[in-house]
Amino acid sequence: MIENEKVEELFLVLEDKLEKTVNVLQDEFSAVRAGRANPHILDKLQVEAYGGMSPLNQLGNVSALDARCLVVSPWDKSLLKAIEKAILQSNLGLNPSNDGNVIRLVFPELTEERRKELVKQIRKMGEEAKVAVRNNRREAMEGLKKMKTNKELSEDEAANCEADVEKSVAKSIEEVEKAVAAKEKELMTV
Repeated sequence: MIENEKVEELFLVLEDKLEKTVNVLQDEFSAVRAGRANPHILDKLQVEAYGGMSPLNQLGNVSALDARCLVVSPWDKSLLKAIEKAILQSNLGLNPSNDGNVIRLVFPELTEERRKELVKQIRKMGEEAKVAVRNNRREAMEGLKKMKTNKELSEDEAANCEADVEKSVAKSIEEVEKAVAAKEKELMTV
């Protein structure tokens, strides 16, 4: 890469955006349930507590009892009903059982049809991530073109930088495809 502050800044911004895109995709994947009890599925769940909305993980412990069961232990037992209500409204397809101390969430076996639906959902999320990566590439290329037009970069330097952008983008798209393949494998494993 060439010694130019604007080019360095452009690449730092590009790398940061590409990394965030992949991280966001992996976070979204952690919320897609694969038939196994994963406490992260409840990470985004908001519960009405103390006059406002609070993330569930700030109101108690969420732990996996075994491969098919999660246990939610609120620090304040008076929140059990509110947590139960939030889980039911969350559209996760889980039925909470409240015993007065903790809430148990039993994960049913995924049917073949449901697995295929989830794989479609995963692939769609992967495509959206690739679109985001391509948008980041377009922004970087436009920045390089502007620098070339303003005579801040020579033709050769611009061509080298464009090749570096392509390499970064190809690496990110490969990471997205690996993440999709891994999640797909996890979903289809019975």
